[in-house]
Amino acid sequence: MNDLTATAIPELIKEKDASRLLAVLSTLSCFEIAEMIVNKVKDDQLFVFNVLPPQLAANIFDYLPPAKQLQILKELPTLQIANILLAMNPDDRTAFLEDLPKQAVAEYIKLLPNGERALAVKLLGYPEDTVGRLMTTDYLTVKMDWTCEQALDHIRAYGHDSETISMIYVVNDENLLLDDIKIREFLFAPKSNKVSQLADKKFVALSDFDSDETGIAVFKMHSLNALPVINDAGILLGIVTIDDILRLAGEKNTENFQKVGGTEALDEPYMDISFFALMKKRVRWLILLFLGEMFTATAMGFFEVEIAKAVVLALFLPLIISSGGNAGSQSSTLIIRAMALGEVKLKDGWKVLRREIFSGIFLGSVLGCIGFARITLWSSVSDIYGAHSILLAITVACALLGVVLWGTLSGAMLPLLLRRLGADPAVSSAPLVATLVDVTGIIIYFIIAMSILKGTLL
Repeated sequence: MNDLTATAIPELIKEKDASRLLAVLSTLSCFEIAEMIVNKVKDDQLFVFNVLPPQLAANIFDYLPPAKQLQILKELPTLQIANILLAMNPDDRTAFLEDLPKQAVAEYIKLLPNGERALAVKLLGYPEDTVGRLMTTDYLTVKMDWTCEQALDHIRAYGHDSETISMIYVVNDENLLLDDIKIREFLFAPKSNKVSQLADKKFVALSDFDSDETGIAVFKMHSLNALPVINDAGILLGIVTIDDILRLAGEKNTENFQKVGGTEALDEPYMDISFFALMKKRVRWLILLFLGEMFTATAMGFFEVEIAKAVVLALFLPLIISSGGNAGSQSSTLIIRAMALGEVKLKDGWKVLRREIFSGIFLGSVLGCIGFARITLWSSVSDIYGAHSILLAITVACALLGVVLWGTLSGAMLPLLLRRLGADPAVSSAPLVATLVDVTGIIIYFIIAMSILKGTLL
């Protein structure tokens, strides 16, 4: 947005000059207009939306944050709401409606004409996190027996209503998908050629009940702008476009990142979500982790006698269990991300286990050697660790090896176990793994200490 435009728009809004405002807005992109609307007060937002024609308003509406979308719709007259919903692409409309309360969804759907209402209900009827929720029915089809000239005439006549024309789909009279052909093939082929001469009957398609994660993976694999969606019988139902996949991938990444950080996924941007909603998302995990950490005190209670005999053991307790927790958090984060990218699958469990065993031994040995060196070097200039400092150093080194190995294995295998059970691997967050290793690390540490220091410090 240039400086002249930025100066003109506030003046035109203040003067309520609708015609000149529309002329200025027509020079801007939908994103720029949406960004401008977000930064205006409510009355100015409504004035701008009343100025916009339905199709442009619908395009801009898609760029607004969900909370702002709902706020604007509540203030607009019923007819304008209906026009915006009708002008929205089916996939964008589904994405908007699926996050609303059921009562609000029912009210908005009633505003649509019968055909669009049936389509909206059909798309919302698919389970959440499936490809069916993402697809649009705005696509172009041609028949095998058409000439390229007929196909191009059809594209010119109806292409403006299609979500994308980069790919044209070939179907039979029952709408069975036979092929997909890039539009460039039609442009460079002789007009008299039949569509069948361009078809190779090799295409990639998604099923309407495929998971959205499957959709993301297929798009990454084939680098396409759009993919057809079919049912079990091969009937073409719609298409999914790359913009929806990119939006979904961003949401998934954000959701997983939040879960790995030890909180529930936020339904709204951080600055938009209410304070109590945010606290509700955070407090559940903190309570769970707090209850888990309470077992740390319980575990230490079993070794109260050993701690009383050798208080020096308590000095190294935070060092050892935090090392195990850190190693577990590393493994958990790496495996969760690798699973999200499709680099690690359930069938790779044994490979992951073997790899993490060696990783845990290596990392634990490195930290164990550092711990051993620290105690022995300090003991050479001080008697703080007593006469059995070498045995203490060996205990700490072995405990570090054991706890880090256990932490590494826990962090790596817990996401795989959760996926096997049908749960979200991201739930095995770094704080959860750290809490688990804290409790078990205490047990490992004192069992090793009792074995090595029996008859000396213990």
